[in-house]
Amino acid sequence: MQHQHRRPSGLVRHLGFTLIELLVVLVILTLLAGLVGPRLLNQLGGAKSKTAAVQIADVEKALELYKLDVGRFPTTQQGLQALNQQPAGVIGWNGPYLKGGVPNDPWGNPYQYSLAAGNADPIILSLGADGAPGGEGENADIRNTR
Repeated sequence: MQHQHRRPSGLVRHLGFTLIELLVVLVILTLLAGLVGPRLLNQLGGAKSKTAAVQIADVEKALELYKLDVGRFPTTQQGLQALNQQPAGVIGWNGPYLKGGVPNDPWGNPYQYSLAAGNADPIILSLGADGAPGGEGENADIRNTR
């Protein structure tokens, strides 16, 4: 004898979700993304500016070591590459002064370096996210504090 399993006619089990339930979940997720997303992106952007400031400080320390060995900072023409490759005619160079080479800024652009006449302190500069002088927020220039 075979037994057939029957459910009472009033009890129907639903498998899966209805379209309305899925739409409600999507609306909730969209609202959360709209609230949390911009804050998260702002934090990420701020992190890049802080990373640039830390990298500039590291380059500045390497320049100080270069100056201790050579007696002066690299010229503007020699640039930051003088920290990893001995410039022609430079005596006392004991590098490389930066492990892994001179980094690019967090936006992938090389740092700008200049040394004013009169053996002034060097300027190390990142042009920010837009790669153009000036700007505000993430587009603002970041430089050493000397």
